[in-house]
Amino acid sequence: MDLLKEQKCGSCRPGAPRVARNEAQELLRQIPDWALVEREGIERLERVFPYKSFADALSFTNRVGELAEAEGHHPAILTEWGRVTVTLWTHAIHALHRNDFIMAAKIDVLAAAANS
Repeated sequence: MDLLKEQKCGSCRPGAPRVARNEAQELLRQIPDWALVEREGIERLERVFPYKSFADALSFTNRVGELAEAEGHHPAILTEWGRVTVTLWTHAIHALHRNDFIMAAKIDVLAAAANS
């Protein structure tokens, strides 16, 4: 299996294939700190990243924003004192797409670099 963190998010339009439940479980093995959650009837990926301060959380948020722009895939980001919650789903199909898993893996790389 290709590593998600080495892939690039592709263009996604309405009608693009959704990730099936069994495929999602397989992809989650590469991003074990992420959880599948459902909100408003839409399955999403979500992870909370802890930080020691609001400034650290904001810095991480900005790096995620830069990555999102580069990948053309934009997550919901909630920045609070001591943590950042990132939620991914593909708006065009109101579901999970492979791009969401790729983006999650790339965000994990950012988080690991910030903590090293």
